[in-house]
Amino acid sequence: MGEEARNVERLKQAYGLWHDRKGDSVNHWMSIVAEHGRFGSLAEGAAPLQFARSYSSREALREYFQGLLSDWDMIHYTVDEYVAQGDAVFARGSTAWKNKKTGKSVETPKADFWRFRDGEVVEFYEYYDTARFAAAAVA
Repeated sequence: MGEEARNVERLKQAYGLWHDRKGDSVNHWMSIVAEHGRFGSLAEGAAPLQFARSYSSREALREYFQGLLSDWDMIHYTVDEYVAQGDAVFARGSTAWKNKKTGKSVETPKADFWRFRDGEVVEFYEYYDTARFAAAAVA
């Protein structure tokens, strides 16, 4: 198995746990992330999605998960396709969440970009409908 296939398998396992455990697999994500990587989100920390901002270390990235999981309950996280080339992998699918404060649910297409080095994630960026998420977070 080549490195591209191993990176896809790492992500398939991580996304599978993320979906099956409805977000209770943060430690698994931390186990595949390099100590000093770059992580970002299309929301870029805009209110009310302040947790979805840039991070530059594994420990700082925990803030993303804490913010997400304190405000949202996962309904599903489905990845339908993986495209790998060299050290990069794109994962495309959809996700749905329910805001704990407003009770509103949101579903959006989702694309995640991953870059690996020596079997660890060194870069991540997520793309999704930030307007839908923001609307669901406001009463």
